[in-house]
Amino acid sequence: MFEPVAPYRASLFRVKFATAPWERRACARLRHAVFCAEQGLFAGSDADALDAHAIPICALSTLGGDPDAVVGTVRIHAAPETPGEWWGSRLAVERGHRRVGALGAGLIRVAVSSAHARGCTRFLAHVQAGNAALFAGLHWDDLGAVDLHGRPHRLMRADLAHYPPMHDPEHGLVTLPRGRPATAA
Repeated sequence: MFEPVAPYRASLFRVKFATAPWERRACARLRHAVFCAEQGLFAGSDADALDAHAIPICALSTLGGDPDAVVGTVRIHAAPETPGEWWGSRLAVERGHRRVGALGAGLIRVAVSSAHARGCTRFLAHVQAGNAALFAGLHWDDLGAVDLHGRPHRLMRADLAHYPPMHDPEHGLVTLPRGRPATAA
């Protein structure tokens, strides 16, 4: 008789700009799964005009060191009307990977640090109220309550002193499960 095999768990994750077409498609699918199907924030699609110029970032699980699947995503974009101001939005982690601990922080780090390298002087995000503590623990200031898509959010600002510029986000960084950060790759 065979013993059941435990489900595969990635030993490390790479967080980087989504550069390959399959990464971009997987980011869009993950956003749809989280924001449309799971949370019901949007009917049909969460895509909007920002997607035309936003930079998608992905968290990739790995198998033998090679990318296996997109398990997290966020997007960033400059605010054209306010020089130096950048925004992050649509942070999503696949349901089965939310307890990993390193994915949300890694996505936030690549988002803010890569924008910082591109001239960001102020980085903002509308954060779902339930996730505000995560951001506060990562050196974000809470600027107040706002209601978006019928849900309570917090307007938050990253403390750029804690996010040194990342000049090579196409390669990004490697994170380990349980929040143990690894070195930039």
